[in-house]
Amino acid sequence: MSSFNGDDFKGLRITQLDDDDEDVKKESPVEAINLDEFDDDDDDEEEDEIEPVILGFVESPRFPWSNLRQLFPNLAGGVPAWLDPVNLPSGKSILCDLCEEPLQFVLQLYAPLTDKESAFHRTLFLFMCPSMSCLLRDQHEQWKRSPEKPMRSVKVFRCQLPRVNPFYSSEAPKHDGTDKPLGPGAPLCTWCGTWKGDKVCGGCKTTRYCSPKHQSLHWHRAHKIECQKLRAVLETSDSVDNGVSLTQVQKAASKSLWKEFVLINVDESEYDTEMSESDEVAQPMVVSKREVDDQMKSVMKDFEGDADKISWVNFQQRVDKAPEQVLRYCRSSEAKPLWPIASGRVSKSEIPNCKSCGGPRCFEFQAMPQLLFFFGGSNERESLDWATIVVYTCENSCESSLCYNEEFVWVQVYSQTT
Repeated sequence: MSSFNGDDFKGLRITQLDDDDEDVKKESPVEAINLDEFDDDDDDEEEDEIEPVILGFVESPRFPWSNLRQLFPNLAGGVPAWLDPVNLPSGKSILCDLCEEPLQFVLQLYAPLTDKESAFHRTLFLFMCPSMSCLLRDQHEQWKRSPEKPMRSVKVFRCQLPRVNPFYSSEAPKHDGTDKPLGPGAPLCTWCGTWKGDKVCGGCKTTRYCSPKHQSLHWHRAHKIECQKLRAVLETSDSVDNGVSLTQVQKAASKSLWKEFVLINVDESEYDTEMSESDEVAQPMVVSKREVDDQMKSVMKDFEGDADKISWVNFQQRVDKAPEQVLRYCRSSEAKPLWPIASGRVSKSEIPNCKSCGGPRCFEFQAMPQLLFFFGGSNERESLDWATIVVYTCENSCESSLCYNEEFVWVQVYSQTT
C-alpha cells in the first residue's frame, strides 16, 4: 500500500530511502475511497465515509534533470523514465492490438510499497494509441467476457525493484542535478524515445528504432538527410555510443508526442479545508452550503430516472473542488474510482485476476479527462477523448519472471446522453 509524497518538483514521488519515522509516515497506506454510485440517496452519509484520495496535477518540469529515471519521477506526456532501463516491454505488448502501431506514453506514477521489499521501487506506466477509432474498438473488446486474446489500445505496465538492485544506489537521491544511475539503459527508439531501439538503420548503423513504422516516419521527415551526415562522421570516428545518456532525458524526433509535464500531488481533503475557509471569509457573497445542497437535490429530482446525468452531476460536484486535477490515486482492495457516468462501468466480476499469481486486482488510480486539455487535445469529432481511464493492479503486487507486468485498465467513454 502506498501514498504519494508532495515534494515540490518531485511531484507524486513517495520514496524516502532513510528510516526516519516521519518519512515512513508519509508513505503510509492510502485506504479506500468509498464512492457509491448514482443510486444512493444518503449523500450526506456518503461524504462522512469517503476516505483520503490523492489528486494529481501537472506542471512544467522545473529543471532539465527533473525527469531523469534515477529521481523516480512522476510524469505525464513526453517520454517515460523507465524504472528497469534494460528489460523493457517488447514484441506485441508495445503495440496497439488494433492498428498494430506502437503505443504512445500517457503517464507514469512512482508508487512503491513500504511493506514489500521487492517493491521498494515501484512504477506504473500507462500507454495508449492516440487513435479515437482504436479506442472505440477497444470499448467493444472490453465488453467481451474474458476473451482469450483481448485486443486493447490502452495498456498499463507495473515494474518494481528491491532497494538493492543493479540500476540505482540504495541511498536517497539528492535532487540537485548530480544524481546518476549505476549504469546505462537500453538504447531507445530515435523517433518516439519510448520503446527499445532494437532495430538499427542500415545506412548509418547508429540510429535506432522500435518498429519499421517509426523508421519509415523518421526517414521521410528528417533521417534521409541526417543519415548521410552520420555516415560521413562514422568514417572518421572509431566508435559510436548508442546507449542512453545518464544525465540527459531521451530526446524524441517525433513532434506528435503529448506535451511533457511532471505530476504534483495534493490530498483531496485539503480542498475541503480551503473551500470551508473561503466560505467563511466570503460568507456574505456566496450561497450557504445548505442552499447548494438544496439546489443539488432539486437537480437530482429533475434528473430522476436518468442514471447517466445523475452520475455526471455527482462527478462534477466532486471534481469542482479541484477542477484541474488530472489524476486520482487510492490503492486499496475496497477502493472505487469516481465514475463520470453510470453506463460503461466495470463490475468487480469483470476485473480479471492477475496473470502472474492468479490473485485479485484492486483499484489504484484513474486518469481524468482534464489531462487531454493539457495535452492540447482538440474538440474535433475524431479526436481522442475519454470520460476516465481506470487502472487495476495486482493486490499483492506480485513478482514474476517479467520485469514489466501488464495490469488491467478499463476505459469509460462518454455516452450520447451526457
